[in-house]
Amino acid sequence: MDLSALLNTLVDKGLRREPPTREEALAVLATSDDDLLDVVAAAGKVRRHWFGRRVKLNYLVNLKSGLCPEDCSYCSQRLGSGAEILKYTWLKPDQASEAAAAGVAGGAKRVCLVASGRGPADRDVDRVSETIAAIKERHQDVEVCACLGLLSEGQAERLREAGADAYNHNLNTSEATYGDITTTHTYADRVNTVHKAHAAGLSACSGLIAGMGESDEDLVDVVFSLRELDPDSVPVNFLIPMEGTPLAAEWHLTPQRCLRILAMTRFVCPDVEVRVAGGREVHLRTLQPLALHLANSVFLGDYLTSEGQAGRADLEMIADAGFEVEGAGEATLPEHRAGGERTDLVAVRRRGAGTDLAPNA
Repeated sequence: MDLSALLNTLVDKGLRREPPTREEALAVLATSDDDLLDVVAAAGKVRRHWFGRRVKLNYLVNLKSGLCPEDCSYCSQRLGSGAEILKYTWLKPDQASEAAAAGVAGGAKRVCLVASGRGPADRDVDRVSETIAAIKERHQDVEVCACLGLLSEGQAERLREAGADAYNHNLNTSEATYGDITTTHTYADRVNTVHKAHAAGLSACSGLIAGMGESDEDLVDVVFSLRELDPDSVPVNFLIPMEGTPLAAEWHLTPQRCLRILAMTRFVCPDVEVRVAGGREVHLRTLQPLALHLANSVFLGDYLTSEGQAGRADLEMIADAGFEVEGAGEATLPEHRAGGERTDLVAVRRRGAGTDLAPNA
């Protein structure tokens, strides 16, 4: 099948919510840089069909930074990490609410509350519940997504009762290669937590990290696994190779490959919220605006332990590319669903939550 026929087939399938074949998904990743704009244009048709030109803004608040007992190779907060990141214990509810307010003021519709660790103890769920209440008291319409690691029985229900709208737990990579990046928990553990979130009535958010040395087959495997899990939002992260982590030398992504990965994800998951997440500034660089034709959601400002571009720059980029920020009163999902070494590019977060400095929003 030539490229034109392939892209026409993928667009037709995307508009019908029909998945591509694995061979078609692999063919997207195998396209040349010369064909990149054709791939982006085709996937953009699917994105606009389901989400128009709206871009949802999300804002991260790192409730507890560093000191994690898990050994995820990609993470600067991992056990044994030598990354010189901010380390602090739980933010108080008023501190977290203040941090969230900066993101909401910048246009964020969803606040993502993240805490390092294997999973929350019951008292941690109490802490997060108090934080959710503090945020909702100030911003009644804001969505709150919790990301606390592996959930025990009943914890998802408690978070839902506390006012959480969503729960994030990424698959990160294919089942076949998961043991290569993490040994302290399993791929099945992650799948089980997503199922718990679903069962509790939380909007499930689960995605991947690209750039960890995986193959095209691994990327297709994890995206098809995500489609089977059926989360409402799929964040696509691009590895930020932090000094002091096992993957510090994994600088293999190009802006073009990142766009092909986003396009493939859009074709496989046509009607879910595809979020271009961590690492977009580092790896997409000046091609970030093209990602908006593929993803309908982005993070505003900084990430968990690294800095992003200024929130104002994000808003200007969205406007300049001809897109518009999604309003608090707008439904994100379609109605039927009602998800080479460049160390100079990585700036460790030193502002916002856990510091006395203003956040980047």
